Amino acid sequence: MLKSTAHLFLTLVVAALPLAAISAEDKKADDALMEPVKSVLDHYLKIQGELAKDSIKGVDEHAAAIAKAVKGDAMKMLSPDVAKQADTLAQAKDLKAARAAFKPLSASLVKYLADNKSGVGTYHEAYCPMVKASWLQTGKAIKNPYMGKQMLSCGELKN
Repeated sequence: MLKSTAHLFLTLVVAALPLAAISAEDKKADDALMEPVKSVLDHYLKIQGELAKDSIKGVDEHAAAIAKAVKGDAMKMLSPDVAKQADTLAQAKDLKAARAAFKPLSASLVKYLADNKSGVGTYHEAYCPMVKASWLQTGKAIKNPYMGKQMLSCGELKN
């Protein structure tokens, strides 16, 4: 009886190991992008998408939400510079100003993900040599927020 109980226990432990490993990886990915970082990146991607379509629709609201999330973060996960950059973007009155303000915000978020080794496989850094600037996107197809429809696919993925 004891031998069969030990065997059953061992079988259950071995069967559960792959599940524990998957769960640990998922947890690690979740931990790497805790709030407000996840929220900031969600708003950022909406801005990136609009700029790629030559639009500033909703950019002010998303940028303001980024600034609010960063300022309200008691753990200070993101630099206060991100809030300032987002505030500047929220004030942009046209596409040219929005794209100019998007550059430093993108640089800060690219640096954050690289420094914290997070978002790998989800967020891809893309770079446009025409404007000498990077941005983050989730898909592999280049959607350049700096060039928009003029040169939407200009750029390359860096990771």
